[in-house]
Amino acid sequence: LRRVAAVVAGAVADHAPDLVHIHVRNFDVLLPPQDVPVLATLYDPLDRYRPEALASPRANLHLQPVSAAQARGAAPGLDLLPPLEIGVAVDRLHIRVPKRRFAVCLGDIEPETGFHIALDAARQIDMQLLLCGGLSRGAEEQRYLQEEIRPRLDPKRRFLGRIGFGRKRWMLGAARCLLAPSLVSEPTPVAALEALACGTPVVAFPTGALADLVEPGVTGFLVKDAEEMARAIEDCETLDPDACRAAVRARYSLDGMTERYLSRFEELVSGTAKAAGVA
Repeated sequence: LRRVAAVVAGAVADHAPDLVHIHVRNFDVLLPPQDVPVLATLYDPLDRYRPEALASPRANLHLQPVSAAQARGAAPGLDLLPPLEIGVAVDRLHIRVPKRRFAVCLGDIEPETGFHIALDAARQIDMQLLLCGGLSRGAEEQRYLQEEIRPRLDPKRRFLGRIGFGRKRWMLGAARCLLAPSLVSEPTPVAALEALACGTPVVAFPTGALADLVEPGVTGFLVKDAEEMARAIEDCETLDPDACRAAVRARYSLDGMTERYLSRFEELVSGTAKAAGVA
């Protein structure tokens, strides 16, 4: 990151941009020394950032949350811009295939994903479940895989690992639902957005942005345990795929996100941007 910071500083010195937009968690390491406004988008839960980075005294550093839920969870005294929700490639994800009797979990295999709960829910109703995602070599992730995931796998509940875009789109489009039993306040539920864009409802715990994303009885269901999740999986058969697609297109398209960010850039450069208020 230090080498990248030097490149950023050199680019700012050579080209004098109106604004620098930083997307990485260690954004404070990349701050250019010049007096140029900086926008730092915060994609992770706020407790994963160093407190000294969020509380930087730099006057022209602007912190951008990616969901209302993330902003609501900010520590007292933290000054944030109004949230700008992330977008997904709605048109590229669009697919119409016959629905089949299986559910999907999508994401990295980590304890906070709660995927073991989804496996329990699927087993209760003898539903096929396809678990797709990456796995780090960290001790905690490996322990979770060996102790909580593998013992729950069988011919109907399978771990597929990472999958490509085409296979992911087909699976999300054909699935009855996506299961998202997240145990942490997730600010960017990308997998849920992708599922909805494919016309597939989401059954989730009401944590973080998932609570705002899922409209119960329209785009999925919010549940509190494996038993409720099992019942909701069955109920998803009655939901309209087009309602899921419409919800994402209205609020979470890439084009919409781009327009919102361009407006935010103009506000910051002109000095008219207003913070959402100190949490």
